[in-house]
Amino acid sequence: MLLVVDDEEGPRQSLNLIFKDDYEVVLASDGATAIEMAQKRRIDVAVCDIRMAGMSGIEVLERLKYVDPAIEVVMMTAFETTDTIRQALRLRACDYINKPFDLSTIRSAVAAAMQRRTLESEIHTDAEKLQRLLGELQNQKIEEQMSQTRGEIYASVIHDINGPLTVISGFVQMMNQRIGNATRLEVEDLEFIKGRLSTITRQVSNCIEISQRYLGFLRKQTDEIPRVGINELLADLSQLIRVHPSLQENEFEVQPVDRNLGVRMHGTDVIQILLNLTVNAFQCSPKPHRVLIYGEVLEQPIDLTAFKDGPQDRLLNVENFHNTPPLLKLSVTDDGPGIPSEILPKIFQPYFTTKGPKQGTGLGLNIVQRLIKEAKGALHIHTQIGKGTTFNLYLRASPLAR
Repeated sequence: MLLVVDDEEGPRQSLNLIFKDDYEVVLASDGATAIEMAQKRRIDVAVCDIRMAGMSGIEVLERLKYVDPAIEVVMMTAFETTDTIRQALRLRACDYINKPFDLSTIRSAVAAAMQRRTLESEIHTDAEKLQRLLGELQNQKIEEQMSQTRGEIYASVIHDINGPLTVISGFVQMMNQRIGNATRLEVEDLEFIKGRLSTITRQVSNCIEISQRYLGFLRKQTDEIPRVGINELLADLSQLIRVHPSLQENEFEVQPVDRNLGVRMHGTDVIQILLNLTVNAFQCSPKPHRVLIYGEVLEQPIDLTAFKDGPQDRLLNVENFHNTPPLLKLSVTDDGPGIPSEILPKIFQPYFTTKGPKQGTGLGLNIVQRLIKEAKGALHIHTQIGKGTTFNLYLRASPLAR
């Protein structure tokens, strides 16, 4: 759409006649009308006289660019001065034409402006598409990373259940060997069977407990009363970390929480957050060091004013945090080299990593940030160069369902 802005009727109608067969043309007799038109419809190019009563052409140019920076503006004047040319160029006018103008000059100027507008629109559209594709690719990679970790977590179900199943299978074979061909049972046979059946019953109960715990992980309704305690999750996490390749020669310890409350968060998400933080702690230095996981129950809301972002501290998701007790504070701390102040603000950015190309994807901490936001939790990081780093995770807690 072509907008013609001139306070003289003659030039307005002349330009309308010139361009009416090529573009949709709208006319404005003053600056205020031109601005109102630009606010209500898409204007591609404006042809604007500089000297007008009321609002000058330079003012119209400035305000049109404010409404839509992509509008291309061709300025016209019968009184050319260096100052007006300088002002027009500073405000990004695409051309400057003297009155009276010839037909070819104005047609060429408007055609070039239209072409520039079309090109900029295509570039903007392509940039938006590229940004959208990059966002989708990033989300896909993050989902793949999360799925991989969940796969490791669920694989531990098989590992957990294999133990009691092996015991059950062995005891059943022993009973079969003892009484398989017997026509009658002696007292000692009955005692043998009773003892083995008691063990089998305990192992079956273990299998049921493990399966129920992991089936509970599949429920995403985090406002339900949790059925799995934090200490069960910490035990599962410990098993995963004991066989994790990042452990290497590092010292590792998990301390149970003194009160086994439930967490109002998906169980696998809790494990994944702590696993990612622990692996990050392992990889912070090639030298062997200590990593400790522990927790405590907080019966009072956290004083958020005590947390200040700085060279040694960061607090994430404070604006979305449900700061209602009881709260569970889970800490992952290491005595590694600490995080430099210039690195600390970047650690949660996707794909940011200080590790080698084969040591990490740069997604671990970004996943932690996403999961914490989903759970309306908070994360505080405190680091000291040469002394180590502590990640304190704050989550909503509640008594376990009975």
